[in-house]
Amino acid sequence: MLEHKKHNTFIALLGAAALLMSAPAVAVAAQAAPATSAAASAPAAATTDSAAAPADDSSSSSSSSSAKTNINFAEMFLNASLVVQIVMTLLGVCSVFSWILLIMKMMDFGSLNRVTTNFLEAYRGARSIADINRIAVSDEFAGNPLADMAAVGTEEIQLSKQAGLQVSGDHRDSTLTRAQSAIAAVQAGLAKRLSNGLWFLASVGSTGPFVGLFGTVYGIMRSFIGIANSHTTNLAVVAPGIAEALMATGLGLIAAIPAVVMYNIFNTSITNYGTRSEQFVAELMNSLSRQLDKGA
Repeated sequence: MLEHKKHNTFIALLGAAALLMSAPAVAVAAQAAPATSAAASAPAAATTDSAAAPADDSSSSSSSSSAKTNINFAEMFLNASLVVQIVMTLLGVCSVFSWILLIMKMMDFGSLNRVTTNFLEAYRGARSIADINRIAVSDEFAGNPLADMAAVGTEEIQLSKQAGLQVSGDHRDSTLTRAQSAIAAVQAGLAKRLSNGLWFLASVGSTGPFVGLFGTVYGIMRSFIGIANSHTTNLAVVAPGIAEALMATGLGLIAAIPAVVMYNIFNTSITNYGTRSEQFVAELMNSLSRQLDKGA
């Protein structure tokens, strides 16, 4: 019995020793496992970093390429096809001529209204047909439409008198009819003179957008042909050609919109001056009739 207890005690001591010896091994294994997992994750991280590095390189290269593809209007014009360049040049020239015509017409109408106002002041101070004629043919009012009307009306009466015709009394109406015909001839040429150049503004305003649209259609068609030939739909490749084409429409609108505005402004000015001339003709005929009744 005692020996059996000694034997059991010896076995228990051996088991305890085995447990003590196995504990360091378990600890080492536990420490080795994180190291192994860390070592395994390290290549994965390295792989991820290496994969991220090309992505960063690609993103930087794409940003650098996008920075290189920044173009301005001059480059778009130079890179456009010959047909689109011709359209853009034509629209640009039309726009320049429209602004030049605007400046010229503004100066013309400003001078015309100023001289007309001065003439009306001098005309209303005349006391006879001879005075009206003298004021109308003076160098100060040379070329003014209202002065020309007054000049031809009074000259017709003076020519009738020089021809020995009666200009008053029973012949008053026939004399006024001849004078009015001469004035109407001058007045008829007034509209043509004032509307000089408006046909250009009307043409640019009506056809400019369509000319620009033609350039856009041709440029986009050429861009699609280039896409088909290059077998790519990359926006960086497609966008420049489409932008060049759309610029033609933009130039068409830039040329047409000011031309239409200018045309409307000058057409209104012509209408207003035409009304002013009609009022003057009525005033002039009354003045001539009054002078004829006085026996001038």
